[in-house]
Parts: sequence; structure tokens; C-alpha cells
Amino acid sequence: MKPGQLIRTPILFAVGLLLTFTVRMTAQVQSQTTTTPGAATHTVEVERGEVVYVSGNEVMVKMENGEIRDFPNVPESARVTVGGKEIGVHEVKVGMKLEKTITTTTTPRMVTKVETVTGKVWHVTPPTSVILTLEDGTNQTFHIPEGQKFNIQGQMVDAFELRPGMNVSATRITETPETVTTQKAMLAGTMPPPPPPAPDVPILIAAAPPKPAPAPKAAAAPEAAAAPEAASAPEAAPKQLPKTGSYLPMIGFLGAVMLSLGLGLRFIRLTR
Repeated sequence: MKPGQLIRTPILFAVGLLLTFTVRMTAQVQSQTTTTPGAATHTVEVERGEVVYVSGNEVMVKMENGEIRDFPNVPESARVTVGGKEIGVHEVKVGMKLEKTITTTTTPRMVTKVETVTGKVWHVTPPTSVILTLEDGTNQTFHIPEGQKFNIQGQMVDAFELRPGMNVSATRITETPETVTTQKAMLAGTMPPPPPPAPDVPILIAAAPPKPAPAPKAAAAPEAAAAPEAASAPEAAPKQLPKTGSYLPMIGFLGAVMLSLGLGLRFIRLTR
């Protein structure tokens, strides 16, 4: 066996232990985490729109800027507060005004993690890592942060002063800033106004003029009262001339005309 092999064998063995105990013994380190919140900030955003379409669980809303938003699968658990009462998606009506208030809370916080380990130095590779034998007899590898100090019997030393067999205690404190953002949305709405009533249509009623009261009649004999009524009735015109008429007057009139005409012609001839 070459001399170099006697030196490399323990090193390979130590590396094998390092990989083994790094995975298996992480839970032996005592760790404590605390969170310190900072001042929270709140922002409020309000969105308004009008329901233009409802079918089952699909709702379409026209926003104030004219954008149409389609919500195809509104969950059954979604609620809208209308007049102090919560309603579900199946009670939403076309024309309903919706107002969604979104409150965003941003909270900064500082997460402080304190890790403490106590053990006996089994192997050290300054200034990067150290293998410690813990109280349960197992070995665990630790990465040494830059500037890390170790407490050895009340004295603080760095990794270069560690030696196998030393009992050491080390504490690492890390602070990580985080930001937690939460949102809370509240949806309120107003029902559309009821439809206007039907216009009043006048109803035409035909009314007969009142009949005049009959005039009082004077006391008279029945024959005298009936006489004016009979006189007022017009007589019917005869449809044919009576057969007693004669054509003799007409013949006499025509003869006189012819005679006068003859005498007139004769007088004219004599005067020529």
C-alpha cells in the first residue's frame, strides 16, 4: 500500500459520515422562530357595474368604463348583499347595480430564526464546516457562516481555533424580512326598479240622451184629443188619376190654336 493511500482513507471515511449525518440528524438542532409584524397599510378599490345577462351560474356585468366582464362559473357560495339581505347567484336579476369593494392589507414583518447547537468537535474544516457529535452520539455536519463564533468554556473563538474533542456551543440568528398581503372583497347590489304601471286607458261609455218628460195633457173628450193627431197626418197621394177625366178640353184648345194660325197666315198674304 502506498503511503498516500493511508492518508486518503480517513478523509474519504469522514466525507462519507458527513453526507450520512447531514441528512439524518437535522432534527437534532434546536430552532426557534419568531415573527414581528410591522405597521399595516390599507388600500380600498371600488368597482361598479350593471348586470346585463344572467343564465344559471353565468353572469355578465357591464362596468362603468363600458367593459363587459363575463363570469361563467359563479360559485353557489357567492353572496351579494342587497338591502341588508344576502342573496345567491340564482337571485341576481338583469338591471341590478353591483358595487364591489376590495380592501387590500399589506403587512411587513420580520422573521427571526434562532438555531442553537451543542456538541463535541469530531472534525473541522475551517472556515467552512464542522462535524459535531451531538448528545445522542450521532454526528452532524454544519456549515459555518462567515464571522461565526463558538463558545468554548465561556470563550468565544472562531473556526480556526476548534480542535477535535472540544465541547462547543454555537448560536446562529437569521432575520428575514417578509411582506404579507391579504385581500377582502365585499359585494353589494341594488335591485332594478320595478316596471312602470300600464298607462291608464279611458273607457268610453255610451250614454243615451234622457227622454223629455211628457207634457201634461188637458182634460178633454176622447174624440177632441184624437182629432189633431188625425189632422196632422199627411194624406197619401193617389197613385193613379181618377177615371172621370176627359180629353175634350184639350181638343178644343188645339182647334182654337189652329184656327188662329190660319187666320194669321191669310192676313199676311193680303197685306203683300
